[in-house]
Amino acid sequence: MTPAPPAAPAAPAGPAPARAAGAGRAGTVRLTWAQPEDLVGHELRQAAQDGRDAGPVARAWAAAGGHPAPARAGASPAPAPPELRALAVRLLDELAALPVPSAAAEPSSWPAITATWPAPPPSAAPAATRPRPADHPPGREPRAGVDAELCRRLEAAWTGRAVGCLLGKPVEKLPLHAIRALGRAAGNWPPGDWFTGRGVPAELLAAHPWNRRSAATSLAENIDGMPEDDDLNYPLLGLRLLQRHGKGFTTADVGRLWLDELPAGRTFTAERLAYRNLLQGLEPPATATHHNPFREWIGALIRADVHGWTHPGDPAAAAAQAYRDAALTHTGNGLYAALFTAAAIAEAAGGRADVHSALRAGLAVVPPRSRLAEAVRHAVGAARRHADFDRVVDDLHERYGHYHWVHAIPNTALIAAALTHADGDFTRSVCRAVSGGWDTDSNGATAGSLAALVDPEGVPHRWSAPLKNRLATTVPGFDGIGFDTLAQLTAQEAARP
Repeated sequence: MTPAPPAAPAAPAGPAPARAAGAGRAGTVRLTWAQPEDLVGHELRQAAQDGRDAGPVARAWAAAGGHPAPARAGASPAPAPPELRALAVRLLDELAALPVPSAAAEPSSWPAITATWPAPPPSAAPAATRPRPADHPPGREPRAGVDAELCRRLEAAWTGRAVGCLLGKPVEKLPLHAIRALGRAAGNWPPGDWFTGRGVPAELLAAHPWNRRSAATSLAENIDGMPEDDDLNYPLLGLRLLQRHGKGFTTADVGRLWLDELPAGRTFTAERLAYRNLLQGLEPPATATHHNPFREWIGALIRADVHGWTHPGDPAAAAAQAYRDAALTHTGNGLYAALFTAAAIAEAAGGRADVHSALRAGLAVVPPRSRLAEAVRHAVGAARRHADFDRVVDDLHERYGHYHWVHAIPNTALIAAALTHADGDFTRSVCRAVSGGWDTDSNGATAGSLAALVDPEGVPHRWSAPLKNRLATTVPGFDGIGFDTLAQLTAQEAARP
């Protein structure tokens, strides 16, 4: 997920391109994912999704000349007048005060989430000793040395995550019909290889240009190592978090690490607003809720792999660890996406699960009446019903297309559908996840991580070779690191109590 970077001051002749954080009037900066006048529209959509009665606020906003949320960009082209911005701040507070009818089915506190579990998930501790968010998981003693077999799986998982991410980068933000048209024009549909511009008609490329930030490093003709992406930066930060604080880290530790190691401009959506809230002096969990309409989007999911990797065979402990990370930025279904991913990956990391049992372990830690649980169940069912994965994707887009393309619900559903349909095959897993659109690089990354854990020998050389065992990043101390080294470092953290 790399929605759009912040822009430097500029004075364009007209509105900024919709896919960038553009400048409006001369001398202004449109900081993406943070302007109050842009947040109101997103919060109104969030209110509709969780059942709040936001009608009076919506009418007041429209009467004052407020605009809907930008459809795909992070900021509207021009800043609001001071009086409209002040109104936006007041309306965000009013929306936050509205009762949430879905709260009982979709809780956000750890005790309330675990209370929805009908039974302890696979490998979970008994209810009386199930780890609280700030605890070390019980009964996990230090292991002598590093588990060589786990290292092998983790190297595959880091590599698989990078492959899936890189596959999805050039088509990120493109609508589904454009992704299909580009793949078909290159003779690569259903996709089975990297995207390429070779052989694609110029008029089609002009109508559907590749992601502007990624095309230079992610098409088949120009891949040279793994370029930087937030879908790899966050696992690196998660690894650094564990190195610094161990498995007993707190949500506040996550916030402090970000302030130390993560530039604000490298954050997006919920992460950017939590970062802003930290700078304003707010403490978790208020960092996740204050003027943050993106709190159910995909950001916490892309941070979850490392929590599963470091709890092989123990999905409940992985979910507890992922919760403490996710609670800095997310609530409700945004949290559940992280718990689902961490638990599924932990089950796969244990070395005894197939992809289907891993997905069941993930679903076991999600409140069963939540929208995310319903979406995952529906997606798995659709993947089992249809031999043609395009039909599965069409079904998901029809059912969940009203969500934003970076929302956790449609993307988690698509990941589950892709993994189910691929039945453990790595190439089919990442290609199906990316072919479904929405947050293509994030979905490919998560599918690649889990599929590689299930079958560490199943990542073909043609996928791993262009990455050259080299990862670019701005996370301090990790630039140029190899996936083999990352596997060793991750296994060391898995061995810690």
